[in-house]
Amino acid sequence: MVYSGAQPALLMLADGTAYKGWSFGASGTVIGEVVFNTGMTGYQEVLTDPSYLGQIVTFTYPELGNTGVNPDDEESARPQIRGMIARNICHRPSNWRSTQSLSDYLKQYRIPGIYGIDTRALTRKIRSIGAMNGAISTEILDPIDLLTKIQEAPSMTGLNLVKEVSTKQIYEWVDPTTSVWEFNPTAKTDESELPFTVVAIDFGVKRNILRRLASYGCRVIVVPIDTSPEEILKYNPDGIFLSNGPGDPAAVTEGIETVKVLLTSQKPMFGICMGHQILGLSLGADTFKLKFGHRGLNQPCGLSQQIEITSQNHGFAIDADSLSDAEIKITHLNLNDRTVAGLKHKSLPLFSVQYHPEASPGPHDADYLFEQFVQTMREYRQNHPQNPVQAIEV
Repeated sequence: MVYSGAQPALLMLADGTAYKGWSFGASGTVIGEVVFNTGMTGYQEVLTDPSYLGQIVTFTYPELGNTGVNPDDEESARPQIRGMIARNICHRPSNWRSTQSLSDYLKQYRIPGIYGIDTRALTRKIRSIGAMNGAISTEILDPIDLLTKIQEAPSMTGLNLVKEVSTKQIYEWVDPTTSVWEFNPTAKTDESELPFTVVAIDFGVKRNILRRLASYGCRVIVVPIDTSPEEILKYNPDGIFLSNGPGDPAAVTEGIETVKVLLTSQKPMFGICMGHQILGLSLGADTFKLKFGHRGLNQPCGLSQQIEITSQNHGFAIDADSLSDAEIKITHLNLNDRTVAGLKHKSLPLFSVQYHPEASPGPHDADYLFEQFVQTMREYRQNHPQNPVQAIEV
């Protein structure tokens, strides 16, 4: 449905394909990598996920905006996507939690969107050719002129975007939402235990990751990407967490070097998404760019006849052939394309997954990984009684 007074907009791809549509959200011109997400729910969590920084996201679900937006479903302080593509938009949301329409929300943060696009055809093109740069514009409606702008933009390969989303200062996590998020009330540590101190290196962390760590009894201290290994270890953490984030993981050299040093501490370490890739790179592996990435809520992962349905959002993966068989065990594969989806070290307390066990949005199949991290920290604490945890103020 085209709403009265809708402004024309143009979606242009780097291969020269043009799609005419209608504007929602803000007016203007944005350029980014055009990717698709196959989730049927969770558009607000997607557009506020820092891992989508620099990208224009098309949703395969045919209508967005029915439930509006609300503060509790934000995965960061603001939308992170460059632009949004939809088949149809609902301008009058109906949900008791809604505080604002999707269009007004994007307009508030000056993010353009385009609707009236055949998103099935667009998704098939990206699957066939691969993710590529594109642009949405309400100002430049001539395809040739807009294509010229796209050709001047950098590709995602080699792009380090982490510093744009990483926290600028160290803080201890306190949930800013008022809603009750606990879907597994038994997910607690023994009350007789001291809280496990986890230092989370912020490559672009989602809030629900921090919620899940806290729900398992962890005191979570979040640090910027440029925090030195020495400063991280001053907190005498029981464990170190490596978060998700945007861009090319191989370009995040500062983070890779930090993790290399932290490996010598032999502290328990858990990585998710980019954190998984950073851990692999620090162990000597290589990463490569996927043709169109994995973005959605129904990605099957597993090994040895055990399958999890997972939430995923990434455009790069670890090269399995570059992993050391002597040190690393692959624990999960993406069952659609057999890429590495999980690994663990054979002698050190390190493990990571390419997908998002914290969900938000998505299934809870992999939530046990947070419990696994806690158990790893518990065993480490029992084996290293000479290093009691000290409560250092942030």
